[in-house]
Amino acid sequence: MSVELRHAILGLLAQRPMSGYDLGRVFQGSVAHFWHADLSQIYRTLRRLADDGAIDTQTIPQDGKPDRKVHSLTEAGTTALREWLASPLETEQVKDPFLARLFFVESLGRDAALRLLDERAAQTEAVLATLSAIDIPGDSLRSTLYAATRANGVHHARAELEWIQHVRQQLDDTKE
Repeated sequence: MSVELRHAILGLLAQRPMSGYDLGRVFQGSVAHFWHADLSQIYRTLRRLADDGAIDTQTIPQDGKPDRKVHSLTEAGTTALREWLASPLETEQVKDPFLARLFFVESLGRDAALRLLDERAAQTEAVLATLSAIDIPGDSLRSTLYAATRANGVHHARAELEWIQHVRQQLDDTKE
């Protein structure tokens, strides 16, 4: 069973009921290094989950603000999440725009390749800073697994920075 945004949302809603806005903030503060979703994608997916009966939505009136819609899992949503979690891992199908550009950048010359590597290094350093700032308190199974996914992101970012430095050295040693 392939992973979809719906699975990530079901997993987050299994932790606690949340609004679409809350889900967007949680994505940025916890899973963004391995799963990206913008608010429009989250809201579209919430509508589909509601249509499928996987979530219930409670509307909470607010003074001077739009009503707050808080979503929670239904039994069907919990079942769908558990089925996905128990299913075999799917083969990862990587699409990496940076690597595609690096593969083809030769036609623009060495300086363009170096600029591309510099841009990627800056992005990776920003990711590393964001991940390093995430505080995961506690010693529960949940906090241990959260810390493991953060550590994976940190490890990959550091490895990417090391690899970028290696490629830069190779470019210095390569003839035009």
